[in-house]
Amino acid sequence: MNQAPIASRRLLVEERRRLIVDLVEQQGRATVEELATRFGTSAVTIRTDLEVLARSSAIARSHGGALPVTAVTPATNDTPLNIKETRCHAQKLRIGQAAAKMIQDGETIILDSGSTTVEIARQIRQMKFESLTVITNALNIALELSGIPQIRVMMLGGLLRQTSYSLVGPDAEQALAKLSADRLFLGVDGLDPEVGVTTPDPLEAALNALMIRVSRQTIAVLDASKLGQRSLSVITPVQNLHMVITDSNAAIETVETLRAAGVQVVLV
Repeated sequence: MNQAPIASRRLLVEERRRLIVDLVEQQGRATVEELATRFGTSAVTIRTDLEVLARSSAIARSHGGALPVTAVTPATNDTPLNIKETRCHAQKLRIGQAAAKMIQDGETIILDSGSTTVEIARQIRQMKFESLTVITNALNIALELSGIPQIRVMMLGGLLRQTSYSLVGPDAEQALAKLSADRLFLGVDGLDPEVGVTTPDPLEAALNALMIRVSRQTIAVLDASKLGQRSLSVITPVQNLHMVITDSNAAIETVETLRAAGVQVVLV
């Protein structure tokens, strides 16, 4: 992220707070004074921003500034989707753009629930397809793509997980087992080359594993902060992934390990 002050233009409150979260995530910490200078506002305003972000668990408050919430929160926590969307948003946007460019007219794709996969859905809205079928277990993704005549949305049923707006469980699995797809775009909470791709919820993991089985190609989409992380439930070993799309902050050692395992890695 460019470190030049952003005082030259007036930011909306939510835009400024999103940028604060991005900066804290990238730098590992930020002080009130540093943020006030960067955004051309008062220390009082920044403290208010930090208090609001801390209450929503987007950042962790520290003396004189802020830390990434991951610095004080275990990676196994099931973070609400609205909080995930504030983290590494610029990276997720680039990942969504790169993923959407892979989609061909007439395909059937699966979009798993998640804060990165919803960015793919938002990109699809701006593209011109003659026909496209999207299978999803995510309420928010289905809403993003609703009302577009050329896009057929197939929604899986099941038990609603309120933290992720996703539907999981035996009903979702039964519906999915009757379908097949060209590509799966899989959002994950952790990717460790030794353990595999993981997510906090066992029901979500079971449905994700079935998504992989019914798809010809599996593409994991995740920002670099998820690399090396482990969550509760293993979805699949990395060898079952065809591709990983992540951002350029990814550690080169992890990237090389994935490539050695036969996984194509795209950095954006």
